[in-house]
Amino acid sequence: MASTPRSFGAALRRRSLALLFLLPALSLLGAFVLYPIGWSVVRSLFDASGSGFVGLGNYRTAFGDDANLTALRNSAIWVAVAPALVTAIGLVFAVLTEKVRWGTAFKLLVFMPMAISFLAAGITFRLVYEQDPQRGVLNAAATAVHDTFDPATTYPGARPRPGGPTALPDGSVRTAEARTVQPDGPAALTVPLVGIQPAALPSEARPAATDLPGDGVRGVVYLDVTPGGGTPGKVDPGERGLPGITVQLLDGTRTVATTTTAPDGSFRFPGHATGAVNLPAADFAAPYRGIEWLGPALVTPAIIGAYIWIWAGFAMVIIAGGLANLPRETLEAARMDGAGEWQIFRRITVPQLAPVLGVVFVTMVINVMKIFDLVFVIAPGPVQQDSGVLALRLWLVSFGGGNDQGLGSALGVLLLLLVIPAMILNIRRFRRSPR
Repeated sequence: MASTPRSFGAALRRRSLALLFLLPALSLLGAFVLYPIGWSVVRSLFDASGSGFVGLGNYRTAFGDDANLTALRNSAIWVAVAPALVTAIGLVFAVLTEKVRWGTAFKLLVFMPMAISFLAAGITFRLVYEQDPQRGVLNAAATAVHDTFDPATTYPGARPRPGGPTALPDGSVRTAEARTVQPDGPAALTVPLVGIQPAALPSEARPAATDLPGDGVRGVVYLDVTPGGGTPGKVDPGERGLPGITVQLLDGTRTVATTTTAPDGSFRFPGHATGAVNLPAADFAAPYRGIEWLGPALVTPAIIGAYIWIWAGFAMVIIAGGLANLPRETLEAARMDGAGEWQIFRRITVPQLAPVLGVVFVTMVINVMKIFDLVFVIAPGPVQQDSGVLALRLWLVSFGGGNDQGLGSALGVLLLLLVIPAMILNIRRFRRSPR
């Protein structure tokens, strides 16, 4: 049956009315999305000043510059690692919160980082990853654990006084060979050290020994510093011994005995009439300072860790919503058939949650492709290039000192081309999902 002019006019009015309501949104979409994209494509074909047409020259530069290639590599690492970890951790949290009484409180705690701005989160993690254990939480914990099993040296930076024992290239200190002297005589060896502040000595340090009764090779390790004077290489009144130093007795290059200095700095090797004394480099090594989280090797994994801390709560909430809509009959039937919780999780829960997990994963892929603020705030200046991603590189090239909007526009277009496939995949998933 042919449509009447009246019905055609009514349909036209409805479409015109719909277009009228859509016009503000379309105008904003065109002004803030379509126009910038089109202008970026055009601008990417011109040089830094915008006056010279270079064609695809900016794109060749984008793939020929080491910093841009590093940013592309880091972006690939982000896409390969961060979305999968966020989705997996969110899934584990969502499943666990169904098993515990305080699941609501746990969800609140995990989701809370989403309420913090990325700038504040970046500053927080910059402090968490600080190299100084007095400021960085992670290195404070790492140092505490390390020192529990391997106590820190007491005398970092100590060195022998010139004209005394020999400082070897490996950092150890060695004396000339000594032969035992008469019992109850003076110390066979004196090992004067400098490079330590007297106030930094341990509280158990006592005045350096001057008389060492007994037989065998023996001696004293002491701080050869006397305020106001003193004789170099000689134990002066008021100079204190260095307790807790490891001392080795050598027969040639072979260690035949090991001991530790007493509170007065003295050491003894009874029964050994001769030998050289060696103080290992570990006695004077710098104390353990933790892990260089923001160094070139670990800065990208460290920032990914901060990203996961922020977004795991988002993934948990989305997955928990999908988990709540799963048919419970299949889970109960599996339990009645004797399936364990791990089997139920792997063979029933995860397959039924696959559409939700796919949406979360693709959303995170799109998100990490545009990551900028966390990298900019957390990465220190010297390693910012090592941790750079495409979005950060785009900003640096265009506005952060490069002042080359042509190359920056080319990087922006490349970033858009990389994001579009993930966006299309996400849209298709939404359309296929049941309404």
